[in-house]
Amino acid sequence: MKLVTEIYNITKTFPSEEKFGLISQMTRAASSIPSNIAEGFRRRYSNEFRQFLHMSLGSIAELETQITIAQRLGYIDKTREETFLGELDKISRMTMGLIKKL
Repeated sequence: MKLVTEIYNITKTFPSEEKFGLISQMTRAASSIPSNIAEGFRRRYSNEFRQFLHMSLGSIAELETQITIAQRLGYIDKTREETFLGELDKISRMTMGLIKKL
């Protein structure tokens, strides 16, 4: 959830013309990660949970790409990009570990 808050905060500094572009995409992808995990956890069967975990991995990949785009456009610096990507890598590894356990 910390990452979601950080993404919402950093996108507030983006140019207003990105409101319906990169800002919308990044905040949606960021909030989708924990939302899919939570929704899948509440499902009755482990195969459904697994499906939602895979959806969260897709959202992680989307957000990684969007963060790199934001850095290349000059909206975030390289250090911030690396921090975000490192955090997403940790979340991705934990999610994949959980999938393997199911």
